[in-house]
Amino acid sequence: MNNTSDRIAARRREFKRLHESGCFVLPNPWDAGSARYLQSLGFQALATTSSGFAWSQGLPDGRLSRAQVLAHLREMVAATDLPINADFESGYADDPHGVTESVRLAVATGVAGLSIEDSTGDAAQPVRDIGDAVARIRAARRAIDETGGDTLLVGRAENFFLGRPDLADTLRRLQAYAEAGADCLYAPGIRTPEEIAAVVAAVAPKPVNLLVGSASPLTLQDIAALGVRRVSIGGGLARAAWGGLMRAASLIATEGRFDGLADAASGKVLDDLMG
Repeated sequence: MNNTSDRIAARRREFKRLHESGCFVLPNPWDAGSARYLQSLGFQALATTSSGFAWSQGLPDGRLSRAQVLAHLREMVAATDLPINADFESGYADDPHGVTESVRLAVATGVAGLSIEDSTGDAAQPVRDIGDAVARIRAARRAIDETGGDTLLVGRAENFFLGRPDLADTLRRLQAYAEAGADCLYAPGIRTPEEIAAVVAAVAPKPVNLLVGSASPLTLQDIAALGVRRVSIGGGLARAAWGGLMRAASLIATEGRFDGLADAASGKVLDDLMG
């Protein structure tokens, strides 16, 4: 193997090791600069955010093309020394065969993990039939196995995130995705200790990802005690950055005031960090 493939293989090994015990935070940068900053804070791995990246491109979440996302994944893998988990939405394909092709392309970018969700993008029927969703997880598993098998596969049940908080169906889906080959399970939108504990128990001993995308009464210690292996932030950090921009710019536009810039980061600090 060449040096690049050696580095990618090492990152993938480290990423899988992180899922074996304990609980780690997997924050979500949206560009190379935010990725480098998060690495500087000592985080052990990063994950992309479909929403954060889409907003940076002037688009709503879910409107990016596969080609745009693959280019973004290559940029993020090159930006830091950390393992990158890809928010790969529903696989950028209409059917399982297309998911296999998409996942092969994603693995080739060097990501250490990727997630496949069961959302449809159709407001009338936002969650896929479970049989279709399982077939897509199996297709992703096949693609990963055919490309070396060292990329971690995350299966996502979107019920709660899409306004359908059916815990029984969520558990049924996650168990099916685990059986279909998902290495890690994820139900974005669950919030209570009872919901979290139920998901952890349902798929044990496989690891569970918890989304904490907004202020939560739960600390990382609380979450770890519930058996969660990893915590991601989703678009939360991107929204926080947009919040600062919107507040500062609104004051300038509406009141001619510049005090919204008081908490701005130092240019020298940023230059030193990126340098």
